Amino acid sequence: MTMDASEVRKGFSEAKRIVVKVGTTSLTNGMGRLDPANVGRLVREIMRLRSMGKEVILVSSGAIGAGVGRLNLGKRPREMPKLQAAAAVGQGILMQVYSKYFEEYGQPIAQMLLTGEDFIEGRRYQNFRNTMLTLLRWGVIPVINENDSVEVEEIRLGDNDTLSAYVAVGSRADLLIILSDVDGLYSDYGRGGRRVVRVVERITKKVEALASKNYRGFGGMRTKIRAAKIAIRSGIPVVLANSGEKNVLERIVRGEEIGTLFLPERSG
Repeated sequence: MTMDASEVRKGFSEAKRIVVKVGTTSLTNGMGRLDPANVGRLVREIMRLRSMGKEVILVSSGAIGAGVGRLNLGKRPREMPKLQAAAAVGQGILMQVYSKYFEEYGQPIAQMLLTGEDFIEGRRYQNFRNTMLTLLRWGVIPVINENDSVEVEEIRLGDNDTLSAYVAVGSRADLLIILSDVDGLYSDYGRGGRRVVRVVERITKKVEALASKNYRGFGGMRTKIRAAKIAIRSGIPVVLANSGEKNVLERIVRGEEIGTLFLPERSG
């Protein structure tokens, strides 16, 4: 069973714990390099949520883009060793930029680099949850990324959309917001109109077919649909929205119809 969309949106104002996932294209420029101005804009948005009394967990891409810029690479590499090396260079830079902007608000942050094993192996999963909850109690914003520099295929989640869903479930979040460079799930992507599907009641084969279109970004829309599936099965609503929208996070939390809302499942 699903819930009424208007009621779900109204409930966002009461959400205590929110996971915000931001994609690479929302943090980089046209050359695929980290753009500090985009990071600063995101930080201002997150701090608005903090001023509303919300706990925020940030799942952030962008390490590879930061590494590409620092190493003056002509383009994003394709080979896994080069991607991992770029991530190793860029992760520290990404955190420095985040620290710079969050420090303007006196907001402490903490880096957490996770792998698939952290959600599979029982003791590691419990350690992840304990650390996360302690940071939140201390008023710290966890900044989470997949540990791209050391992962192998067997333990890769593969994308931060999926990671954000596991984090939302593991932290028992009230809402997952996925920010990208698209306005939501389109019903006619590539046909000119690009009408946004405002509400997805159930993720059907038809919805998955819409996600198979050639969206930009690593994994495109398919990974976002997969993430939504994971979250809504645990009763967590998901909103996919454009990071370029002004005050997008605050507007979502205040219940505005923006982006695509994936309704949570409920038993009974």
